[in-house]
Amino acid sequence: MKKQILTLGIILLTGIISMTAQTLTQQADSAYMNDNFAKATELYLEIAQTEGTSSELYYNLGNSYYRQGKLGKAILYYEKALRLDPSNKDARANLEFVNTKITDEPGDRGMFISNTVNGFAQKIPANTWAGIALATFILLLGAVALYVFTSNITLRKTGFFGGIILLAICVVANIFASIATRYSTSSTDAVIIVPSTLLSTSPRVPKDRSEEALLLHEGTVVQIIDSVTTRIDSTSTKWYDVQVDNNNRAWINGNAIERI
Repeated sequence: MKKQILTLGIILLTGIISMTAQTLTQQADSAYMNDNFAKATELYLEIAQTEGTSSELYYNLGNSYYRQGKLGKAILYYEKALRLDPSNKDARANLEFVNTKITDEPGDRGMFISNTVNGFAQKIPANTWAGIALATFILLLGAVALYVFTSNITLRKTGFFGGIILLAICVVANIFASIATRYSTSSTDAVIIVPSTLLSTSPRVPKDRSEEALLLHEGTVVQIIDSVTTRIDSTSTKWYDVQVDNNNRAWINGNAIERI
């Protein structure tokens, strides 16, 4: 009897939690539809903390922040949405749109060929690439068997040349799966979330113009290379060594950025 009561209690508790989550989502969506974007953001963040994250949730947060004019936060959450699901076309479209609204236009980072390959691989989830690799490997085994165990010349040629093509596809799919996995799990990129910030040649506030590196604005994405924590009196400040593009690398106050 006690076991039945305990089971019933667990079922009721699970139902209550589910209803609460659904209510929060409905409240957040309703707040957004009624142009109460600050409230919608608050509720979406609460959902993320209590129920976990998703690409759709981050997409909604990106929209809410954009409606409040917070372009840095909007870009941050669109990027987060794409980390979880690179095939989220709405998040990608909105990210491209918001990027046209920011002030800075940093130069290229990395090499053109590697950027092109990475960009293509990152548009498809790692699991999809892994599935393609597995499927082509199975077909490759079939092609090998066809070449080894048949005496028909045409079939042997099909197995031989088909196997070469399938091997190439399998290798490429595995490489792309690795790139996509690294993209989805990377924490080295960050977005500037303050209206503007002055980067320094040293991990401290520039003392004069000689220590001023460059001025960046909200929404710019930088790559974190290293970090140090400085202490002045009783105040500690974290500074990040960041790569802006191929020509610019400097130190930025940790309070000005948020990791993707």
